[in-house]
Amino acid sequence: MAVSSFRSGRLPLFHHPQLPNKAAACTTRSIGGFKKPNGRFSSNPKCGRALFLFAQYSQSSQAQTQQDRFSSRLQSSLENLPKLLEDIVQTSISTGPRGALRLAQGIQAFVGVGGEWLADVSRSTNEPTGIPSQLQLGLLSPLYLRKLFERMGATYIKLGQFIASAPTLFPPEYVEEFQKCFDRAPAVPFEDIQAILREELGRPIDSIYEYIDPTPIASASIAQVHGARLKGSQDDVVIKVLKPGIKDILVADLNFIYIAARILEFLNPDFSRASLVGIVKDIRESMLEEVDFNKEATNIESFRRYLEAMGLTRQATAPRVYNYCSTRRVLTMERLYGVPLTDLDSISSLVSSPENSLITALNVWFGSLLACETFHADVHAGNLWLLRDGRIGFLDFGIVGRISPKTWAAMEVFLASIATEEYESMASALIEMGATNQNIDAKAFARDLEKIFSSIQEIDTEVVVATARGTNTNATAVSANIIVDERQMNALFLDVVRVSESYGLRFPREFALLMKQLLYFDRYTRLLAPDMNMLQDQRITIVSNRRSNYRDNLR
Repeated sequence: MAVSSFRSGRLPLFHHPQLPNKAAACTTRSIGGFKKPNGRFSSNPKCGRALFLFAQYSQSSQAQTQQDRFSSRLQSSLENLPKLLEDIVQTSISTGPRGALRLAQGIQAFVGVGGEWLADVSRSTNEPTGIPSQLQLGLLSPLYLRKLFERMGATYIKLGQFIASAPTLFPPEYVEEFQKCFDRAPAVPFEDIQAILREELGRPIDSIYEYIDPTPIASASIAQVHGARLKGSQDDVVIKVLKPGIKDILVADLNFIYIAARILEFLNPDFSRASLVGIVKDIRESMLEEVDFNKEATNIESFRRYLEAMGLTRQATAPRVYNYCSTRRVLTMERLYGVPLTDLDSISSLVSSPENSLITALNVWFGSLLACETFHADVHAGNLWLLRDGRIGFLDFGIVGRISPKTWAAMEVFLASIATEEYESMASALIEMGATNQNIDAKAFARDLEKIFSSIQEIDTEVVVATARGTNTNATAVSANIIVDERQMNALFLDVVRVSESYGLRFPREFALLMKQLLYFDRYTRLLAPDMNMLQDQRITIVSNRRSNYRDNLR
């Protein structure tokens, strides 16, 4: 860490514009009596009088400054108090009785995780090393806070995932811990799902669907997915249904978080300078969009239009949305059949060149960054498939990002600089992307970045190959998976954020989302095309034609 220091200009110790110069001059006389700065004393009465007057003036001036500061803060607080009270009242009304129930559930979760913490502390007291620092933080430690969030349910699981994807906003130890925040929940009874379908669609279920599988394909904290077949067309579809009461829970929880942030900003203006309420509003908007399936349908249709406009429908697809049986709480989509990009055995049986399939996925995704209003911001293996017909399938558009032209232009230079190892260009791009009023030493920043990226090749990667011989044939099935130390991958990204923040940079959340997707694609490359450099291969179009001009401007 670079520590900067400065030397201030030294002023005469007792000089003040309202005191005569000779008062300062008398302090240089060496006569004993009144104490001087050099440890000697002066018996000069005029000098002692000057010192006394100066001390009185300094104390009075400081007291007046503190009083003015307090009065100013008090006046500002009084001016903001009516708005704070209005926000509390309006938010409480919109929360309704659900708030009391969520409070009781929160207390129950707090007691449960608190019990775990006490048990761990009890075991640690017998250890010779004493109580670990993580236990000393109590429920505010990353581990126990993550456990508390998982017990609190949908809102806090999503909040945990937001923390994991926003290292520019949260401390690194919390970002790393919340990478483990799993979104899983027990299935809702099929009868409840049927009731929601009848209410949302406004007609008998069997007038729309020929068949619905009562066993869910997946069940997460917010939604549940069932396989089905449409009546008439006989198309295979999946139905994504918002779980009952989830919207109310989200509103109650997010309102509570918002009010807590408003009160903190009111009590401590430093939180206002950190835009605490602004961060909470961003989280609220992101979460409420995820439970509005009309928004997800819009995201899917935008992506499909992009594929059609670019002539990519033979290379990639996204599920067709059936609007006549979709609403805010129900999303009916075409069912795609395929395998995740990590299933090497199945991929090899579907296409002759897994590497070409990966290149297609990369080009389609990179192209969407410029051509679509939003980009797919969750391309993990469950959402990126190779389909039976050889196309790439993009699934689940619940989490998307929006990138400004300025951020993307700087991101282009950043990615190109990684490929060519031009760290000064990389530093310039990050400076352009981050918000700062400081003058940054770009060369020193570039040297720090070079140290970080030299560790990329040191990341441990292991491809595990498993074989199984069929019982009735001599055929041997080969499957492979890739194991990457996720902590190392996350640490690499966090190192970039840490060193950037040490230079005063603050990145938009889109930067974190983009980097997270690039780490996913890096893993697929290590499995499907281990000899390919994702950022240098000429078959992959990462940047637009604007890159060269923009890059020249940064130099």
